[in-house]
Amino acid sequence: MRPALAAAVLMLAAACSPTDTAQAGGQSRSAAPAGETILLTPDARVPAQEAPGKKIAIFSGGCFWGVEGVFSHVKGVTSAVSGYQGGSASTANYDSVSEGDTGHAESVRVAYDPAVIRYDQLLQIFFSVVADPTQLNRQGPDSGTQYRSALVPQSPEQEKVARAYLAQLDAAHLWKGAVVTRVEPMKGFYPAETYHQDFMLKNPGHPYIQYWDVAKVEGLRKLFPQVYKADFTRN
Repeated sequence: MRPALAAAVLMLAAACSPTDTAQAGGQSRSAAPAGETILLTPDARVPAQEAPGKKIAIFSGGCFWGVEGVFSHVKGVTSAVSGYQGGSASTANYDSVSEGDTGHAESVRVAYDPAVIRYDQLLQIFFSVVADPTQLNRQGPDSGTQYRSALVPQSPEQEKVARAYLAQLDAAHLWKGAVVTRVEPMKGFYPAETYHQDFMLKNPGHPYIQYWDVAKVEGLRKLFPQVYKADFTRN
C-alpha cells in the first residue's frame, strides 16, 4: 500500500471515533446508544417566514457523518455537505480541526426548499434526533470544541427563529441540563475532504455509523414520518 493511501485509510478509521467506540460498535441499534437521547421536541412557537427559493442552513452537532446522514433523509433537503465552520480557511482540514484549537466545528451545510421543509422544522429535527443541546463542547462519544453544537444563521429570519427555539427548549426542561447550544456568526463554511461526503451512504457497516448514527436516522423515520424519505440525498 502506498504511504499516502495508508495514511488516508488510517485517518478514515479514526475519524469521529475514539479508540473505544469502534470496539463497542459493529451492530445495528434500533434505539439510541447510551448517552444519546432521541425525543420529540415541540413545534416551534416562532415558525420561519421564508420567501420561496432555495435556502441554506448550517448546523454543528458533533461528528458530521450523522448530521449529514439524518438531513440526507429529509424531504425538501436537496444537499447536505459535511464541512468546517468557525475558523480560517488555512485550518479547514481534518488533521487541523481534530486538534481542537482551530475554532472550527464539524458542521453540515443543508440546502433546502422552504416550500417543503421550513427552517424551524429543520431545527426541530436537529434537536430531536441529532444533537443533545445540553452537552458542552462534545456530542456522544466525541469531545472537543470541534464537536460543539451550534447554529449558524444565514439570515436575520433564521437568527430570530433559532434564538426563539433555543429559548423555548431551555424553558421546556426536556433534558436534565441547561441548553448550551450556541448561535454563532457566519465566518465561512469549508467543505470537508471527499471521503467524508455521503459517508453514511458509502460506509453503512462502519462501526461508528452502526453504533451511533443508524439510530438517529431510525429516530427520524419514527418521529417524523411525514418528512422522512428512504432515499439518501447524494452530494
